[in-house]
Amino acid sequence: MLEKIIDAALGNAKADIVLKNGKYVNVFTGRIEEGDIAVCGGKIVGVGKYEGEREIDIAGKIAVPGLIDAHMHIESSQLSPEEFARLAVPRGTTTVIADPHEITNVCGIAGAEYIARAAKNTPLEVKLMLPSCVPATPFETSGAVLGGRETAEAIGRDLFWGLGEFMNYPGVIGKDPEVLQKIAAAHAAGKVVDGHAPNTSGKGLNAYIAAGISTDHECVSPAEAEEKIAKGMYVHLRAGSATRNVAVNCKAVNAANLRRFLLCTDDRHAADLKANGHLDNALRIAVAAGMDPVWAVIAATLNGAECYRLYGKGAIAPGYDADIAVFDDLKDFACALVLKNGNLVAEEGRALFGGERYLSDAVKNTVHVGKVTADSFRLALRGEKANVIRLIPDNVVTERVVRAVESRSGDVVLKGTDLLKLAVVERHHASGNIGLGLLEGYGLKDGAIALTVAHDSHNIIVLGDNNADMAAAVEELRRIGGGMTVVRGGKAESLPLDIAGLMSSLPAEEYIARSEELLARAYAMGVKKDVEAFMSLSFLALPVIPSVKLTDKGLFDVDRFCFMSVDA
Repeated sequence: MLEKIIDAALGNAKADIVLKNGKYVNVFTGRIEEGDIAVCGGKIVGVGKYEGEREIDIAGKIAVPGLIDAHMHIESSQLSPEEFARLAVPRGTTTVIADPHEITNVCGIAGAEYIARAAKNTPLEVKLMLPSCVPATPFETSGAVLGGRETAEAIGRDLFWGLGEFMNYPGVIGKDPEVLQKIAAAHAAGKVVDGHAPNTSGKGLNAYIAAGISTDHECVSPAEAEEKIAKGMYVHLRAGSATRNVAVNCKAVNAANLRRFLLCTDDRHAADLKANGHLDNALRIAVAAGMDPVWAVIAATLNGAECYRLYGKGAIAPGYDADIAVFDDLKDFACALVLKNGNLVAEEGRALFGGERYLSDAVKNTVHVGKVTADSFRLALRGEKANVIRLIPDNVVTERVVRAVESRSGDVVLKGTDLLKLAVVERHHASGNIGLGLLEGYGLKDGAIALTVAHDSHNIIVLGDNNADMAAAVEELRRIGGGMTVVRGGKAESLPLDIAGLMSSLPAEEYIARSEELLARAYAMGVKKDVEAFMSLSFLALPVIPSVKLTDKGLFDVDRFCFMSVDA
């Protein structure tokens, strides 16, 4: 094969495939250049004037290296890996750095093994990170626990490319022995450690980085991004469905620091993928916000390859993997075709692969709930004021506000207010744990919404304005084995998520249609239009994102990293 590659590179033999008459982004020079792109044996063998056994005319179009999503969770699409790939690859994505901490929190390492095995049915290259925080904190109940010993045993496996986002940043700065054992194990295995440290700066940030954590995707401002890059980190520009910082934080990009920025999607829902795309959407946003198009491409390709040690990826140059996306232009980023390892895998937005599916028994039947009744959601206050979680649109960050709340017969009175009851019901071990709190800014009236997607431990999160419908929603999720439900007057409309209570085995189009029907029902019940009804709700149980969250063990003050009372 090597002789064949050399002959094709020299032009002494025809290449397997040649992309003819187009332009391409040279990520090394930062220029758009012209030339045929010759591919042989799954590798790019040269750019210039070439002939191929198969020639594809890309005149008027621009080729870029296959896009690399530098941080994401396949589970957040709520699709199987096969269906996720069918939506993402035709948009130009050929490689993802995937942290399966959602399914691992439910099913343990078996969940990660399922993701890896199912992804092999697709051309999408999935590099799995070993989840570092299972559970994310000790203040919640997860389906599995990966401590320092378990992490040390697993990190050396070929299954894992690195250690996933270290959300327990207080544990790093506080020198928690278990936390340090995990990081040390990753370093000993020679693997990258991803970060997650919102609003961390100064000496605390110095300590976090000094521990050997190299990336962050949680910057809330250009100034935060600039500080982290100045201290040697890579910073992700994120275009998720509920969390979006590309347009704001790309303002920090300049010629000197360009090579430290990455593009990622983090959490992107199936309907969003179908309607707006994947990393191509992040590229459109960046360019529309004023980022140089070539710089944006570099952030989506070469930078990710170098950060995550994906040798041979991220460039159109001799010897690099023939992972190539061809776009109509570098403004709208409409993807015309995609090559993966030299094979044509997508054309004009259509996946050229499919077929075999895989579903492990280890990720089925994962909802185990203790007895829940309407009385389980009674919330008795000692006084007349309560600490309330306030939603911030387009963000997973929340605010703590204090509100006057009337109580009657041992329960809060919600009628006439913008307040709703929020509960997290433990669903892995049937422990009976239920955390209770109040939420402002969501807008639901006369019913309840619940789902088994509640980052990162993925207990049941249920929201409503009456106890009976909240109890009915939990019972419905138990009945269907996990998923999403909207209840009014005891009547439930639901969508099962049969894979770990997180993902659907349905075809993408069918899943999207049914989820959009459920979303429409939620909005018809008063959910505010600037709130993503299900995805924003799913982040309210994540006790590593400021400022106040709710777990199955109670209301949690993320800023002080301790529990707090609902009473104010």
